[in-house]
This record gives sequence, structure tokens and C-alpha cells, in this order.
Amino acid sequence: MSHESALQRKMHPSIAKDDAVGMNPHQAHPATPMAMFMSLWRNRSLIRQMTRREILGRYRGSVMGLAWSFFNPVLMLFVYTFVFSVVFKARWGVGGEESKADFAIILFVGMIVHSLFAECINRAPGLILSNVNYVKKVVFPLEILPWVAMGSVLFNSLVSTFVLLLAQLIINQSLPWTSVFFPLVLLPLVFAGMGFAWFLAALGVYLRDIGQITGIFTTVLMFLSPVFYPISALPKEYQVWLHLNPLTLIIEESRKVLVFGSLPDWPALGVTLLAGLAVAATGFWWFQKTRRGFADVI
Repeated sequence: MSHESALQRKMHPSIAKDDAVGMNPHQAHPATPMAMFMSLWRNRSLIRQMTRREILGRYRGSVMGLAWSFFNPVLMLFVYTFVFSVVFKARWGVGGEESKADFAIILFVGMIVHSLFAECINRAPGLILSNVNYVKKVVFPLEILPWVAMGSVLFNSLVSTFVLLLAQLIINQSLPWTSVFFPLVLLPLVFAGMGFAWFLAALGVYLRDIGQITGIFTTVLMFLSPVFYPISALPKEYQVWLHLNPLTLIIEESRKVLVFGSLPDWPALGVTLLAGLAVAATGFWWFQKTRRGFADVI
């Protein structure tokens, strides 16, 4: 028995019973929004175990181990800050005497939000292709694979947020109390990211080039989002188009609660959350409807 199979049977006892009976890879799977949340709750232990294994496995064998998850965002923060605030002399225009440290902190918030979405999107097309044994050999809830990837991405975002708050504490000797709302600000993005992940994970099985497209898309999205510049730096006619970018609101509201100490725009976040849930439900529906053909294509 493989290690994966043993883990699946331990964390998901129903697998052993179903596998004994046999499996039909072409059977229909529930695709309703309720089924989406029920799957998350029913497989929560398996998701937690696989997420932990993926996080630890990423750095297994390296000398510094999990410390890389801390040093990577710090290094990128220094590089981007040097390029934009020293080479290009960029300023955020927050008023008063703006230091390079202030610019770095504001920039870092945009990096955290974009990296969460980009890593989730970029990993999605290969989720099924890199777990072929789950498709063909065992009865396995394939729909949880995007949740596992999201858990790993959220861990990296948590580490980056810790770095951000630590930098603020060192530089400003204080933290805005509104930082506690940051998880709520990210919630719409998490659901939207899951929707795209389900859609792209399924599409990636049938269209192998999708992985190349997502890499280009997320890179372009980084420069079309207010990551390196404030919205006010753009001409009025372009600001309207930037607001159509779903990352814009999340980045701006994240800076409010993490840096400027302001409360988020709750009505706008509420509408965005509903949109994120709609994207998640649509992506889940697509994944469940198309997964019956995975075994024939892989």
C-alpha cells in the first residue's frame, strides 16, 4: 500500500470502504454551493494533513528549512523597494516626510495580496496533472486539492504579514488596531481564488498550455494593480479601468487596515464577498462537471 493511500485511509475512513467496493471515475458528483462547503467540512482533517505535508515538503532537505518562507518575502521587499524608491525615486504621496521604510511597508501590502492570488492561480493548472494517482488508483475527493494549495499559499501570506507587522513595530513602535480585520478583507479574494483554482485545475487537464497563460496573466495583473503605485498617480480616465480590477479593492482596503489604521469599506467588501462566493460556486460547478473525464485524458 502506498504512503498516499495509507494517509487517505487514515484521514478519510470512508475511502477504505468505497475502495473495497470499487470506483467509477465517470460517476456524477454533486456540484451545488452547499456541496462545496460540505466537502470542505467533511474533508477538513485530510485537507489540514495534506497542507501541512506540502508546506514541510517544500523545504525538506534544505539547510534553512521553513526559514526560507520568512527570508524570501524579506528579500523581494528589499529588491522592489530599492528599484522603485531609490532607482526610480518613486513616492507614495501619503503626506509628510515619507521615508523609504514607509514606501516599503505600503508596497509590501500590495505584494502580499497579489502573491496570494497569483500563486493560487499559477499552481492551479497542474494540480490534477501532478496528482494522477489520486485520479486513477484510489477513491479520493479531488475537489480538495485546490483547498490544499490555498492552505499552503495562505501559510506563505501569513508569514509575509508577520514580516510586515514586525517591520511596522520596529519602525513606528506601534501597530494599527485595525489589523485584526485583515483576514476579513482577504476573505473575498480567497473565495475568488478558489473559484479560479477549480476552473483552471479542470481546464489544465484538457488544455496543457493553460499553465503558460496563467503565468503571463498574473505578471501583467501585478502591474495593472496598485501594487507599486497609488491609484491617484494615474490620470482620471485610467483610474476607472483600474477599479474594474478585482485586486484593486482588496489591496486598497488591506492598506487601510494594515498601514493607515482606517476601517475598511464594509459595504464594498460585502458586495465583493458575494462576487467571490459566486466565482467559487461557478468554479466548483465546472470542476465537478468535468472531472468525470479526467481518467480518460490523463
